[in-house]
Amino acid sequence: MKTIKLGLLALFISVGSVYAQTAGKQTNKITINEFESKLKAAGNNAQILDARSAEEYAQNHIKGAVSFDAKAAGYAQQLAALSKDKPTFVYSIANGRSSVLSAELREKGFKQVYELPGGLANWVGSGYPVVSNTKKGLSLSASQYQQLAASAPQVLIDFGSRYCGACKKLVPVLDSLKSTQGFAPKIVSIEQYDNTALARNLKVNVLPTLIYYQNGKEVWRKQGFSSTEQLKNAVAKAR
Repeated sequence: MKTIKLGLLALFISVGSVYAQTAGKQTNKITINEFESKLKAAGNNAQILDARSAEEYAQNHIKGAVSFDAKAAGYAQQLAALSKDKPTFVYSIANGRSSVLSAELREKGFKQVYELPGGLANWVGSGYPVVSNTKKGLSLSASQYQQLAASAPQVLIDFGSRYCGACKKLVPVLDSLKSTQGFAPKIVSIEQYDNTALARNLKVNVLPTLIYYQNGKEVWRKQGFSSTEQLKNAVAKAR
């Protein structure tokens, strides 16, 4: 009987521990609006960490953020200089590198770690501002984009980034479609980092996003990776 009681006690402790850990993680799962509100409320106490590469950070980033690349020299020193008691906000282009950094911070005892859901792509597409250093001439205006969308009877626009993993996987798919006989749409790729204002206006908050136009009018859009067959079928159904 004593053995059974001890076993039950151990079970309760284990379940309680798992629940506490899960609850702790869930408190950091927030919406983009909550992320922005908490960031604003934190003011000067906010530690905003950009988990992308220094090259990406230089092109555009959230105001007040610091470049925090885990692969860069001096990363350990940067990490050691942070306060575990201050609210810490983490983001990357989506949620790959930011998830890794957020997990590391929580393991090291940081009390308030908030990860930007959907990453910077979602932040830009949802209309929130960024500090942008895009070179002049690289970004498209709204009118230029509309001209591009209407430049052929059927146009498939790939809104992505050279830094996005899923976007890179989509490149060979689009290349194969370009050389496929009978595939009518003109395919155009647009770099999101060079066109943050355009992404905001079009509400492109996931990379990659494919937008299909017929005679200059949007027919459908697909978020994330798509296979060759999926795109062929989507275009065929829209005819």
